[in-house]
Amino acid sequence: MKKYILSLITVCSCLTFIAQEQNEELQISGNFQVLAQSYNEDSLIRADVPDELMTLNSFANIIARKGNFQAGLRYESYLPSQLGYPTNFKGSGIGYRFASYKDDGIAITVGNFYEQFGNGLTLRSFEDRNLGLENALDGVRVLIEPIKGLTVKGVYGKMRLDFDGRIINSEGFVRGLDGELSLNEAISGWEDKKTKITLGASFVSKFQADDRLDLNLPENVGNYSGRINVIHGNWRMMAEVAEKINDPSADNAFIFNKGIAILGNLTYSQKGFAISGDVKYIDNYSYRADRALQGIAPFINFMPALTKQHSYMLASQFYAYATQPTGEFAYMGEVSYKFKKDTPLGGKYGTQINLNYSRATGIEKNRTSTEAFLENGVTYESPLFSSNGEVYFSDFNAEIKKKFSKKVKTKFTYFNFIYNNTINQGAPLLTGKQVKGNVYADVFVAEANIKTKSKQNLRIVAQGLRTNQHQGDWVSLVMEYTISPHWNFALLDSYNFGNKIDENKLHYPLGSLAYSEGAHRLSFEYGKRRAGLFCVGGVCRVVPASNGLTLTLTSSF
Repeated sequence: MKKYILSLITVCSCLTFIAQEQNEELQISGNFQVLAQSYNEDSLIRADVPDELMTLNSFANIIARKGNFQAGLRYESYLPSQLGYPTNFKGSGIGYRFASYKDDGIAITVGNFYEQFGNGLTLRSFEDRNLGLENALDGVRVLIEPIKGLTVKGVYGKMRLDFDGRIINSEGFVRGLDGELSLNEAISGWEDKKTKITLGASFVSKFQADDRLDLNLPENVGNYSGRINVIHGNWRMMAEVAEKINDPSADNAFIFNKGIAILGNLTYSQKGFAISGDVKYIDNYSYRADRALQGIAPFINFMPALTKQHSYMLASQFYAYATQPTGEFAYMGEVSYKFKKDTPLGGKYGTQINLNYSRATGIEKNRTSTEAFLENGVTYESPLFSSNGEVYFSDFNAEIKKKFSKKVKTKFTYFNFIYNNTINQGAPLLTGKQVKGNVYADVFVAEANIKTKSKQNLRIVAQGLRTNQHQGDWVSLVMEYTISPHWNFALLDSYNFGNKIDENKLHYPLGSLAYSEGAHRLSFEYGKRRAGLFCVGGVCRVVPASNGLTLTLTSSF
C-alpha cells in the first residue's frame, strides 16, 4: 500500500509543480460511501448472522485534476463484506489508482481504468458497487483520433479478479484494439446528410498459461467483432456480430467449440409513440480472464439480458433473469404510446401506455460424431438463430401512467413471468433448496404519488404476486413520505400469505429514515429482508435473508 500512496503523492506533486508553472489551479474532488449493517438472529426467516454480528462495506474516491492531467485512487474496506456480497472482497487497501493525460487527438491512462468496446461483446471493464462487480483493467490505455471521425483505442493489462487488502489481478493478460468511424464526420459533404452511419470493429485477446496436464488448452484466445449504427430520421438500427475462438473453460465444461454472439436492435420513435425490437443469439460465449472461474466472477466481456429492468420488489427480486453464456436465443419488443390530452382516453393530462415482451430460450445443439470430437474437440453444432424450444425466461408487462390532477399521479402495471428455475437457480425455498421446473407468476402493481403540500409527497405502492409454484402468493405495501429537500420516511411490509407451509406464512416489515443535505445523505433501515435476487443488466447475485439495522452514508465533494 505504501508504494501506491507514494505514487499518488508523486503524481500530485507533479501536478502542483505544473500548476505553479502554468498559474492554474489544482482541483481536488471525490466521493465516499459507508454501508454498515448489524444482524439479528431470526430462525423464522432463516436469517444468516456472521460471527462478527456486523459487516462494513465502504470506499472513498479521491481525484486530482490539473489542466490535461488527472490522477486518483480509491480506498476500499470490507470488514467483513456485507452478507450476500461476493466473497472475493476482503480487507482494506487501495483498490483503484490511475494517472491520465489528455490533449487534442490523444488520451493516455496508466494504472487502473474502465473501458468498453462497442456494445461490450468483446470487452467491457466496469464496476457496480451494489452488485459487487469489479473488473477494472490494470495497465495502459491509449486513445487517439488520427483523422476527423475516427477514434482508435488500445488497451493492455491485467484484469482485477479479487481484493484482499490489495488488488489481486489475473495471472494472464488482456489486450485489445477498437476502432470506430463516423462516416458523416470523415467524408466531406456528409455532415448534413439525414442518414448517419457509424462503423466499428474490435479485437481482444487474452493470454493465460496452460496449467492442465490432461488437456492441450489454447493460451491465447482471440475475440473479434464488427458493428454498425445507422440513424435515419426517426429510425435507429444497431447490429454487432462477434466470434471467439475455442476457449475451453469451467463454464463450458472445457469443450473446444468456437463462440459466437449476435446483438441487434431496430427502433422507431416520434412524439407520443415509440416501437423497438431486439434480438440476441449467444453460443458458447463465456469469456473470462481466468478459465477456472464461474458464477458472478468477472467476465472480460458483457452479454446483456434482453429483458426490461424492473424496479418494483415483487417483479425484480423474485424472478429476474441472468444471461446464459453457454447458449441462448432471446428477443424483446416494446411499444409505447401516449394518448393526447383532451381526448376520451387521454383525459385532461394525457395517458401513457407501455407494452413490453421478452423471451429467452435454449439453442439447438446437435451432437457431433465421435470422430469429429476426437479430431477437433467440437462436441456439437448449432444452426444460427436456432431454438430448442425450452423456455428459460419470459416476461410480458403492461404499464399505464395516468395523471388525474396536478397533485395526483398514478401508475398501474401487470407482469406475467415464466421462470425456468432448473436453468436459472434463482428461486429457492426458505430451506435454501431450489424448486425444479418452471415457475409461472403474475404480478400486479398500483402506485400513486400524491402531492400533499408544497415540496411534500406521499408515495403508495401496493403489489401482489400470484403463483402456484415456489413460495406461493405474496402481497406488499410501501408507504413513503418525502419532505424535500431533506427528509424521507418509508414503511414496507411484504407478506407471504400463500405459502403452502403455514409456519412459512411470514411478514417482512421494514422501516427507513433518510436525511439529505446537498451532496450528503444519511439513511437508516431496520427490519427484515427475504432471501432473493439482486440483478443489474443480466448479472445476478443471491442475497440471503436478514434481520437487522443498516446505516448508509454517502457524500461527494
